[in-house]
Amino acid sequence: MMIVAEAIKATHALVAAVPLLGEHPSEKDYNDALELVEYLLVNEPGSPLLDIVCARISHYEASQPDMVALRQEMDAIPAGIAVLKTLMDQYNLTLSDFPDEIGSKSMVSRVLNGQRQLTLNHIKKLAARFGVSPALFIE
Repeated sequence: MMIVAEAIKATHALVAAVPLLGEHPSEKDYNDALELVEYLLVNEPGSPLLDIVCARISHYEASQPDMVALRQEMDAIPAGIAVLKTLMDQYNLTLSDFPDEIGSKSMVSRVLNGQRQLTLNHIKKLAARFGVSPALFIE
């Protein structure tokens, strides 16, 4: 029974160190846990603590209505559009930066708003421009 007492003692100490693992975590606890995961990924990727904290982060996110809504909104965006929006954000590009790949500013807007689909030709040109696989733009 010694292992039970030691495990419970260690669990209390762990919850004190990582409050997200406790009963009623706050947003600060969540953000602190995200920082811990980032550290562990870089410095101790084999740590069992990484799996434990990631599981609790997922549990926390699933209990937050705004995060659930954001995830549903993200899931509703076609993969190709999500990739294009991410690339635009990373490279600080605007609707008028794609005349060779997609066409006019209004055509890019229609693609991003889901009114038009990316064509195979658009996908090939975008993949070449950004040095990524065309598969990223395909559902």
